[in-house]
Amino acid sequence: MRTLPRPHGGRLINRVLSDAAKKRVKDELPEMIKIEISRDLAVDMENIAYGIFSPLEGPLDSTDFESVLYNMRLANDIPWTIPIILDVSSEVIRDKKLKVGDVVALIYQGKPIARLFIDDIYSYDKKEYAKNVFKTTDVKHPGVSKVMQYADRLIGGKIELIDGVNNPFEKYTLRPLETRVLFKEKGWRTVVGFQTRNAPHMGHEYVQKTALTFTDGLFINPVIGKKKPGDFKDEVILKAYEELINHYYLKDKAVLAILRTEMRYAGPREAIFHAIVRKNFGCTHFIVGRDHAGVGNYYGPYEAQEIFSEFPDLGITPIFFKEFYYCKKCLGYVSSQICPHSGDDIIRPSGTIIRKMLVKGELPPKEMMRPEVARVILSFDKPFVE
Repeated sequence: MRTLPRPHGGRLINRVLSDAAKKRVKDELPEMIKIEISRDLAVDMENIAYGIFSPLEGPLDSTDFESVLYNMRLANDIPWTIPIILDVSSEVIRDKKLKVGDVVALIYQGKPIARLFIDDIYSYDKKEYAKNVFKTTDVKHPGVSKVMQYADRLIGGKIELIDGVNNPFEKYTLRPLETRVLFKEKGWRTVVGFQTRNAPHMGHEYVQKTALTFTDGLFINPVIGKKKPGDFKDEVILKAYEELINHYYLKDKAVLAILRTEMRYAGPREAIFHAIVRKNFGCTHFIVGRDHAGVGNYYGPYEAQEIFSEFPDLGITPIFFKEFYYCKKCLGYVSSQICPHSGDDIIRPSGTIIRKMLVKGELPPKEMMRPEVARVILSFDKPFVE
């Protein structure tokens, strides 16, 4: 009998301090060395602490960093494709006299987020990072641009979470311990995860419902966090999905919850990373579409699917979809794998066309997006990131 998968690496990491321990650590804060971190880093410290990034227990040390960069695995051979790192400048290291063995407080906007037990302080090559993770050193790539702005040194070690970052979407937040309990309560033995950074169009609904025909439940898990201009705003995505689920999905067949992390736009590597994260939430399957986590023309349309052949030990089953669209002759949504038609018979759910129409206040064709969903989006004055 199939059961939910074990967390990546074999156990669900928990690096959250108990209330009593938090009080003790907060009492010690005045004497601790403090390092300011960004919001993105602070949120990812939470992701580590709650097991979303299992088996990581903190930002990578140099051994794991090099292994992830060149082998797409941690030093212990567990698949891992995106470096989760803490960058600190040489000046900060010098001024604060940081060294291996120190215990420091990670601070975001004056708030203590975590304490870090420093195991490693090391240099790295930003161009090597970019070339291996993003397959380009072009600074027009948003991921590369961010890496080039990182500080010049990295710190590795284990963290303990003191407090979280303000979360305006708490009602949509479920952590792996909670999703695993929820899926079991629903009697789901197979769960398909769906990653998105967009409001749902008809193509998304097609792939989700197709995957639901051979799994027990659907876990819709939008990425909430920093995105590029032109992307849908977080609250728009969530409200649009609520509308779709409430009207077009069987009750108790779909769960909507957020993943708070930034998009890296790392294409194939990020597809593996996204699959690992959904495995930690309890998913047995993961949907990978065309150009997953891509941007511009940096990756081939199906590179994010092809990379899965390099990870037979991933522990989650990918479900691949090629191109999908509405076919006037087939009278419904189909994929290029099953439909023989082309040309004027095909209506593709183009994100570009949908955005242009919504910006003008127009409803996209019903073959592209459900009118109810479009109306929810149009109820927002500014539904897109500027």
